[in-house]
Amino acid sequence: MLAGCSSTGFKLPDWVPSFTTAQPEPAPQPPAKPRNGSVISDNEGEAILQTVDFRPGTSSATVERLAKRFGCTGSMGAGLVTDKGPVEVYRMKCDNGTIFMAQCELRQCRPMR
Repeated sequence: MLAGCSSTGFKLPDWVPSFTTAQPEPAPQPPAKPRNGSVISDNEGEAILQTVDFRPGTSSATVERLAKRFGCTGSMGAGLVTDKGPVEVYRMKCDNGTIFMAQCELRQCRPMR
């Protein structure tokens, strides 16, 4: 057993230096590259720009027709952003650069504000 161990009840005097092993500093790691996105930087710092893969959903065609009524046309179509379920959110990139989003609950879709 080592002297100063709590199981022995023996405590070293204050004048005895303690010996510890120095741990090396970990090497700095480069920032992790996001799986589905890219890193952008400006004067304020860096940020991760996430992209969402296009996934068609049950109400994609309905959302595309709804978007057309609001003046949004896009070549890619409406993609499902959330998981499939009773309430789904769709996103469509318009040709004019804006984004049209809609929420569908039990296949009843309305635009999101």
